[in-house]
Amino acid sequence: MLFDVLEELKRRGHSVRIQQGPAMTHSADIAILHVDATVTPADYLDYARGFPFCLNLATADISKRRVSGALLTQDDAWQGPVIVKTNLNNQGIPETFLNRRSRRAGKQPPFPDVQGLQPYEVYESLGDVPDGVFGDDDLVVEKFIAEREPDGFAMRFWVFCGESERCTRYVSPHGLVKASETIRREPVPVPDEIRERRRELGFDYGKFDFVMHEGRAILLDANKTPGRPKNLVKMFAAGAAHLADGFEGLMHRGAIGLLA
Repeated sequence: MLFDVLEELKRRGHSVRIQQGPAMTHSADIAILHVDATVTPADYLDYARGFPFCLNLATADISKRRVSGALLTQDDAWQGPVIVKTNLNNQGIPETFLNRRSRRAGKQPPFPDVQGLQPYEVYESLGDVPDGVFGDDDLVVEKFIAEREPDGFAMRFWVFCGESERCTRYVSPHGLVKASETIRREPVPVPDEIRERRRELGFDYGKFDFVMHEGRAILLDANKTPGRPKNLVKMFAAGAAHLADGFEGLMHRGAIGLLA
């Protein structure tokens, strides 16, 4: 999704360069830390800190244990269904891809401890979770609390950059709601508690996935490198100008901070 925004910023006269990995110089006024991995490596963070102003610098760790509001322990009294996920964002797919690319190039994998991909599994209760899951650092157990509809399940996706945002409720026939597999969608407001979580997690730009459960907003995922579903490319691309407005607002704020 960021590439649509960068193209819009270029049309507005901004100079944009994509830096593949840390370099020796910091020749830019503003940087965006945009590493597609659950935990950003330390050398990237050190490099990012060298810029006068860097967006998303605080988003180095988006693991489920850090961001999820639905985590369960083995001793919790939760009576409903549960879901077992990887602690890594997006099932660890980005880390697996980077490891494979490094091996093909004859290099050491950057995330050697990443295990094989594991699909998310839903169970009727905590008691049904297989032995060993709670002792596995690579896995987490969450309440399964997708919003139930007569024709499926709903999830809310909040995309934001600075003060620019859009929040949409998607309904899917599947319990694991994905924007690419929805049957309808509608704009919805952003709850105050989700805005507060954004401040706590330090996000300038990104996408939050959350649900409403018993009157409370529950954050499930926080994504710092959001993509765009293939079947919704036009819709997401059309919103690039709005998000670019948010980027320019952040740039202005950063410039004022430097002058101060």
